[in-house]
Amino acid sequence: ILRIITHTPHPPPDLRPIIMHTAFVSSFAGASLRAPVAAASTVARPTSTITMADKSASMPFMEKPKNLDGSMAGDVGFDPLGFTNVFDVRFLREAEIKHGRICMLAALGFVVQEVFQFPGVPKMLATDAHAAMVKTGTMGQLLLWFSFFEIFAAAGLVETFRGDREPGYFGFDPLGFGKSSASLEKFKLNEIKNGRLAMIGVGGMVHQMWITKQGVLEQLTHFKALPFGQ
Repeated sequence: ILRIITHTPHPPPDLRPIIMHTAFVSSFAGASLRAPVAAASTVARPTSTITMADKSASMPFMEKPKNLDGSMAGDVGFDPLGFTNVFDVRFLREAEIKHGRICMLAALGFVVQEVFQFPGVPKMLATDAHAAMVKTGTMGQLLLWFSFFEIFAAAGLVETFRGDREPGYFGFDPLGFGKSSASLEKFKLNEIKNGRLAMIGVGGMVHQMWITKQGVLEQLTHFKALPFGQ
């Protein structure tokens, strides 16, 4: 096209606009076809450095807590409120195991007391038992004995902070479940999972009794809907 423009001394008047238009369109099309190739070779694509290892195993949409390294039984990186950034992880694990053990006993007690009562003890809901025990002085005795046990628990916690004791360990294994290291690790995980479930379960039992005025077994056999809106 350039040769036609250069070497044709007097192109016909009606061909000159067509030749110039064709040259312009050809040059524009060639530039547009070459542009993506040049851009692809010069523009660097950003790469993400965030991996799944940086995320919590239990909550993948949140960052992994920095003080939870997975070394403790049942550690799945669950700490949405960031308690492990404020308190010592060993203290938190001691508290979790203690409350889990208490709630496992409580969950069993909530059911047993509905089918069995000691002589002279009237049958009542667990939520009503607190006031009755305060009235008879039984709650004061429980407080005294629990305070006595807490002394030993505090001594064990001091040893934990020194690095001489694992959180929650009291050497109590009368049935010998932890004879081997593999068996011990298995039951550690079982204990922490069942303890967590018991803490949630006892909370549900208490609120269910407050609202429906029914025991656990009675609620299962004679379901009463929540009285909201009545």
